[in-house]
Amino acid sequence: MQVKFGTDGWRAIIAKDYTFDNLKLAALASARYFLGHPNRAKGVCVGYDTRFMSKEFAAYTAEVFSSQGLKVYLSDSFASTPAVSLYTREKQLAGGIVITASHNPAIYNGFKVKASYGGPAHPEVITEIESYLPLVDPATEIKADNKLIEMVDMKGFYVSYLKSRIDLPLIRESRLKIAHNAMFGAGQDLIKNLFDESMVNCYHCSLNPGFGGINPEPMPQYIEEFIEFFKEVETDVAIINDGDADRIGMLDENGEFVDSHKLFAIILKDLVEEKHQKGEVAKSFALSDIIDKICRKNNLILHELPVGFKHVSKLMTTNDILIGGEESGGIGITSFLPERDGVYTGLLVLEMMTRKGKTLSELVQELYDEYGFFCFSRHDLHVSEEKKQAIIAKASTGDLESIAGYKVLKFNDLDGYKYHFEGGWMMIRPSGTEPILRLYCEADSREKVEKVLAFAAKLA
Repeated sequence: MQVKFGTDGWRAIIAKDYTFDNLKLAALASARYFLGHPNRAKGVCVGYDTRFMSKEFAAYTAEVFSSQGLKVYLSDSFASTPAVSLYTREKQLAGGIVITASHNPAIYNGFKVKASYGGPAHPEVITEIESYLPLVDPATEIKADNKLIEMVDMKGFYVSYLKSRIDLPLIRESRLKIAHNAMFGAGQDLIKNLFDESMVNCYHCSLNPGFGGINPEPMPQYIEEFIEFFKEVETDVAIINDGDADRIGMLDENGEFVDSHKLFAIILKDLVEEKHQKGEVAKSFALSDIIDKICRKNNLILHELPVGFKHVSKLMTTNDILIGGEESGGIGITSFLPERDGVYTGLLVLEMMTRKGKTLSELVQELYDEYGFFCFSRHDLHVSEEKKQAIIAKASTGDLESIAGYKVLKFNDLDGYKYHFEGGWMMIRPSGTEPILRLYCEADSREKVEKVLAFAAKLA
């Protein structure tokens, strides 16, 4: 059996394990689940990103579903993951599928399962779908029922919803110069279609299934050339989205990278202090401790969850969650959608900047002034399985008394191995979507972060 669901659906290397034969198994198992859903009569939807063969994989998935008697709404072009989630919720479907590997390297593709509420399927739903995999006959003949497949404009549907939830006239009036780096992904048509052409500079907003040789993830190591472009075109702010546009990073007016930790904190502060909204907060295990401080100051209930937005999304559907987020660029506002959305998050920050008359760097500085400077970085170690296991074995004991010379104050193994030390924390965790080891660090100085990450890499 080559289909294995991980942190966010099934992902595999194209042509190796991600094949039409294995896709058939994933689709048939998912169809069994959808056929038992209360909304089964309303059908399901299928969307896809800009990866190699995504369109063809999506069409085949729709054929498999139709062969099982399910009504299928198939996106008529590539669409962001939030667009598919929105369509699933608004049409009250049994669920949705996005053919995407999100931020993973170009050799991967994937199969994300979306629930009827418009967010990642709960972990127990994924477990149920997986339980059907051994029951699926690989020799099942697929006889598509084309009468059950309907092409729809998911992208346009999503843009209309965005326009109703963001004060676009306010942003347009400000004449902000916006750069949008879509990283060759599914968000590439969105920002430019919301504003005058003179306001937006597009970068990597074209089809390139190889993603220019980089991972389509909004992190500093993948945007060095974009920063040079940004400075050349004299822009006020940049929005950077990943391959399926559910994650975000930004650049301030100086070309400084602003990660999702800071963006989450800035938005949370605004929702609570300026918009006077109430609710609980959900964050993944690897997200900034600044969120804890903001919640304490404002008497907000904070939930710390395992890595993976599916855990955050589940709480967004069961509790009164105001905002939820994860370390790797995913932020979700429940009032919009119980789903991370890199485009909506970026527009929300633009709206905040224009409403307050502040630059992005000024919003970040406000955060530092109130809660102190903090810096975050993540290193992905491509090491042998032997070394990977050696590092994990050493980190998992909780026995480290100091980290790079800093005294350990607390150890937590909720999901990975997290050591709090004087002025910050270090975390070690194997990736749930790639064969790599992730090293995380947040601290009160950049030097401390680099020192700790170097220490972590040598733990073996």
